[in-house]
Amino acid sequence: MKPKTIIVNDMMQQDYSYVLSEPAGKNFDPAFTPDFSPAELLSLGIFGGKYMTDCQDEFPSSWFNSAKLCSERHDPDLNYFGVNASQSLSEWRNKGWIDDEDPRGWFQWYCRYYMGRRRADDERQIKRWNAIKRHLAQIKKNCERFDHHCRPKQRQALLHWAYNTIDL
Repeated sequence: MKPKTIIVNDMMQQDYSYVLSEPAGKNFDPAFTPDFSPAELLSLGIFGGKYMTDCQDEFPSSWFNSAKLCSERHDPDLNYFGVNASQSLSEWRNKGWIDDEDPRGWFQWYCRYYMGRRRADDERQIKRWNAIKRHLAQIKKNCERFDHHCRPKQRQALLHWAYNTIDL
């Protein structure tokens, strides 16, 4: 694959560029096995539909064909489980979760990783993704299978991280 440079100009980044060095959706770190692609997550309903509304030019248009988006506001009704399971971006910043190259957070990192960008921050983000997995055990322990009314915030939060809680 010939490396391709992506140049980003959106509300949060101007003249930011990165290189796609891997084929889209391929050659992931073996420790990183998300259940859903970014396109699937966007169509299921994540982050109240507000996430990614001004940066669609960066990613394949097909990702947005059935995406549940709302450019006006964060709308929890657009989330798969119909609840708000997000913290504010300012809270993410306060906790040190935001890297300058991915100012929207983990999901932006995942979208770019999925597209083929590889960089030093990948290891930290994959460790964060693995750490969230502990919440799956709580759902399995405390909920009847397919009872989506049981722990919906936890289920939605896990979905934001590309874990399948729909089939639990």
